[in-house]
Amino acid sequence: MSTQIPKQTEESSETEAETQPASKGEERRAEKRRRAAERREQRQEEEAEKAAADDSTVELKVFRYDPQVEGKQEPRFDTFHVPFTKGMTVLDALMYARDTYDSSLTFRHSCRQAVCGSDAMFVNGGQKLACKTQISDLEEPIRVEPLPHAEVTKDLVVDMEHFYEQMEAVEPYFQTDEYPDGELEEQRQDRENREKIKMSTRCIWCGACMSSCNIAAGDNEYLGPAAINKAYRFAMDEREGEEMKQKRLEIIEQEHGVWRCQTQFSCTEVCPKDIPLTEHIQELKREAVKNNLKFW
Repeated sequence: MSTQIPKQTEESSETEAETQPASKGEERRAEKRRRAAERREQRQEEEAEKAAADDSTVELKVFRYDPQVEGKQEPRFDTFHVPFTKGMTVLDALMYARDTYDSSLTFRHSCRQAVCGSDAMFVNGGQKLACKTQISDLEEPIRVEPLPHAEVTKDLVVDMEHFYEQMEAVEPYFQTDEYPDGELEEQRQDRENREKIKMSTRCIWCGACMSSCNIAAGDNEYLGPAAINKAYRFAMDEREGEEMKQKRLEIIEQEHGVWRCQTQFSCTEVCPKDIPLTEHIQELKREAVKNNLKFW
């Protein structure tokens, strides 16, 4: 018996000698993990504090309305605090608010390059393209509403059907009296004529001008600046010919055409493509007068 005790003690000592370094290694690794977790938490707290700072967030007050959901049928404004980043647009902020806070927030957008015209809104009291409007250029809180003088479908989405009907009323497509003799010959246009109509071709059908027009707000039959500008684009195109120009002038000189314009310039001021809409309307007025002059 006495000869076995030292042997067990020796085996026990060897086992402790083998396990002790492993335990210390685990302790070191655990300590590293703990410190790394603390550093991560600290960074997250710092980021949260930075995001909460006034100069790092932007306050949005967004119009909300949903006629199909009980409890949301009364129009209201919801407030969202969005982390600000350099170059952020109103559309960027709205998308962040939708993706982060409320997925039911509804608005139109597509190209995000001021080409599709789908995200025209009423921002801080003016018609603007959300994708083109820089947050840094606006005063807070930023108030985002749907386009005025249009029926609201949901939140920032308005019914554009009436606007499209007015655009279609002027037949907004190229119609010519004559075609080139050669089958593959181009429909040529001289440089001066192209320069004359160039700005009018930039219309993206966003509806901002129509929304800003007080006449359109009170006269539902008024063609509106966008439609009249489209008529200008083709009536002044030398390639269409006199017969088609005459037809277009008859459309725009009607009671609810160019003569309803009171030259308030509101449409020109809000146009995101800087089209001189009021100027085009006045030129069509002059063309209509000349068209009705008779000398005998």
